[in-house]
Amino acid sequence: MAEPNRDFTVKIAESDEELRAAQALRYDVFVRELGSDGDMVDHETGLERDQFDPFFDHMTVTDNATGAMVGVYRLLRSDQAAKMGQYYSDDEYDLSVLKASGRKVLELGRSCLHRDYRGGMAMYHLWNGLSAYVLQHEIELLFGTASFHGTDPTELAAPLSLLHHNHLAPPDLRVRSKSFQNMDLIAKDDLDRKAAMLQIPALIKAYLRLGGFIGEGAYVDHAFNTIDVCLILDVARMNDRQRKIYTGGR
Repeated sequence: MAEPNRDFTVKIAESDEELRAAQALRYDVFVRELGSDGDMVDHETGLERDQFDPFFDHMTVTDNATGAMVGVYRLLRSDQAAKMGQYYSDDEYDLSVLKASGRKVLELGRSCLHRDYRGGMAMYHLWNGLSAYVLQHEIELLFGTASFHGTDPTELAAPLSLLHHNHLAPPDLRVRSKSFQNMDLIAKDDLDRKAAMLQIPALIKAYLRLGGFIGEGAYVDHAFNTIDVCLILDVARMNDRQRKIYTGGR
């Protein structure tokens, strides 16, 4: 585990070298650890990349003590999506309600931390950087897919059902999976909520604490070896406590 008092630098990648470092970290986490793959994954050089990377901003976290990049987050504003012709999540979810909202939207993805920095200050700095980015660009809606490891819905019936029953997005934000995997797998009264929460990844829990919602239906991504859910966060719906958590008290 990294020392909690280390200094970190958070910035948007500005060079090909910095982008490759971000892709190398993604390869380490998503491919080596989680068994993901894809058409443009470069196993020879150890880079997890795709055709969407050139259109995104890549927020990076670097450990100043070692110079190593230890965290990344991929960000796509609505104006960048217009240039690309789609959002990344368009392939998995019907995003019509978000596109028709007339609000400034930010898509998030490929969030990961080096294994030695999980549970420490690196994630705090990444979140603070994201909060500053949202304020800078006057973002109103944030969304993106978040993943459970594995592709068998029966093994994730409890957490998927809990998300469906307790955190389903309101109709004006309710995106829907295009390859619909039902998340209503266990009746609400039959759920062991505590056990279900233990199966929910930390990133999803973090968004739920901020008042985030879940889209309708999951998406089974066999190439990436995940079951994805779509997270949506409406900045205007955050209460004061949630806003202070998200902005770090700003």
